[in-house]
This record gives sequence, C-alpha cells and structure tokens, in this order.
Amino acid sequence: MAKHHISFNLNGKPVEALVEPRELLVHTIRENIQLTGTHIGCETSHCGVCTVDLNGKSVKSCTVLAVQADGGDVLTVEGLATAEGLHAVQQAFVEEHGLQCGFCTPAMLVRAYRFLQDNPDPSEDEIRWGMSGNLCRCTGYQNIIKAVQSAAKKLQQA
Repeated sequence: MAKHHISFNLNGKPVEALVEPRELLVHTIRENIQLTGTHIGCETSHCGVCTVDLNGKSVKSCTVLAVQADGGDVLTVEGLATAEGLHAVQQAFVEEHGLQCGFCTPAMLVRAYRFLQDNPDPSEDEIRWGMSGNLCRCTGYQNIIKAVQSAAKKLQQA
C-alpha cells in the first residue's frame, strides 16, 4: 500500500510524516512522531484517553485517520505547557489532585483545555457533561471537576 506524505502543525510546530491511508492519528503521533502523551486505550472511541485537539475541536485520535490531519493544527498534552510554565489547566489539576494513576490525565487535560475555550464560565453540570467523553478508571471525577472549575477561574483572571 502506498504511503502518503502529510504535514500539519503539531503543538505549534510544523511536522511531516509518511503514513498509510488507514493509519490512525494516534499511531502517527505516538509511533511516527514519538510523542507519547497521547495514550491508546480502548481503540473504539469509548474511553477518550487518546483525545487531542484537531483544528479547534476535541477528537478521539483512535477514530481519526492521520491523513485527515493533513494541513491542520493538532494539540496534544505536550503542547499545553510553555517556557513560562504549566498551562492553567495543568496547574489546576496539580493543585486540586485531579489525577490519580495518570493514564487518563493527558486526554483530560487536552479536553479540559478545549472545553474551557468553548465555555469559559461553566457550571458544575456543564463541566460534567463536557468531560463525559473521557473516562477515569480510578474514579477521580470529583477532583477532576474541581480542577476544571479552578482552571476556569485561573483563565478568567489571566
């Protein structure tokens, strides 16, 4: 099968890859580009641990073909922090103990980032609904909700 040359911005930097037409974005990010913050979980879109931001929308990268990212903008957990420090969402997860084992955390952070871009002043119910596509097997949801609430406040003050 012929490989396709794709290029896109990953965490604000241009990248290129040779991919098979059926290759999933999660595999391109992890195996080809070797950024391993995006995890592979169920590979059926149920768990959400592969969530990345693609062109301003949260997507489960186990259901997106890499060729669909061609020419686009992808943000992974590695792109949240800057030279100045952690992103407000990351800092809030630390302060509110919004992580336990850490397996779901990268996707939770990326989803919380996008959710708060779309809804900067959410209610608790809106947060629960907005984060519902990402599962935590350690049942850390209460602290995840607190972390998203805290991040919302931090971003409003910035």
